[in-house]
Amino acid sequence: MGRGSRGPRGGGVPLFWRVCLINGAVFTAGTAVLAASPATVSAPVLATEAIVLAVGLGVMLLANGALLRATLAPLDRLRHLMEGVDLLRPGQRLPDLGYGAVSDLISSFNAMLARLEAERSSSSALALAAQEGERHRVAQELHDEVGQGLTAVLLGLQRVAARVPADVRCEVQLVQETARASLDEVRQVARRLRPGVLDDLGLVSALTSLVTEHARLTDADVCRRFSSNLPDLGAQAELVVYRVAQEALTNVARHAAADRVCVELMQTPRGDAVLLRITDNGRGVGGRPEGAGMRGMRERAMLVEGSLTVTPHQEGGTELQLFVPVPGRRDDA
Repeated sequence: MGRGSRGPRGGGVPLFWRVCLINGAVFTAGTAVLAASPATVSAPVLATEAIVLAVGLGVMLLANGALLRATLAPLDRLRHLMEGVDLLRPGQRLPDLGYGAVSDLISSFNAMLARLEAERSSSSALALAAQEGERHRVAQELHDEVGQGLTAVLLGLQRVAARVPADVRCEVQLVQETARASLDEVRQVARRLRPGVLDDLGLVSALTSLVTEHARLTDADVCRRFSSNLPDLGAQAELVVYRVAQEALTNVARHAAADRVCVELMQTPRGDAVLLRITDNGRGVGGRPEGAGMRGMRERAMLVEGSLTVTPHQEGGTELQLFVPVPGRRDDA
């Protein structure tokens, strides 16, 4: 079991008694030094004697403060970590060094973080799985019910257009084009809800379709660099990569005001992970707090033990990197 997951040891001196022992040791040492020194105290106290007493008291206070600071410093580090801890950035731990009440507290806090991260990961997995299931259901209904209904309307309008008089044929054809546009929109919504191309043709084809649609909708200059020999990540990991890319491109279209976007998918040099990198030349992150979309991407990355970073790009704009470990090749050393 790792150090961060141990329970309290319970064999150290309680913190209250450690403080009392430090204070007692300092005062005892100070008293012994004064007793062994030639200094005397008369009544009334002379100026030189007052100076000696003040110096001795000052030395004891400094020694006491230094010892207490060393003893209680881990509590300050624990407080800072508690203020900034984020379960979407797992692995934040305090070094558990030494023994005693403070070390037991740090060990318990690290164990609590590990438990909360595991529970959040499990609950997020269930929630996202339910979300994907609902998307699949809605997409299927759009395709089967609405799509087929609009197709029947188009066929009926086509037959009607061939029989109506010429003076109303243009109006029928206009309604026919409206129905055809509605059918195309329904199909696009269904593809965004559940990318069938991902299941049928794989991740690279799905990302290619996603990038092409982004370029069509935004008129941005979009480049893509996809490796041809990517390892198999598994269905869940590929869906995570696709959803992160989809959310990232949506954010670029809504907030970045970018006219150039580059999407890259490649294997890392060590071969133990696949990297998705999306860069743009837009406004950049600008220190804004993370929204629901960004936190959703982090939760998805956690599902496959991946890591996601969003930083300013060196040439302006934003750079997103998603590392997804390859099953069976991750280096645990």
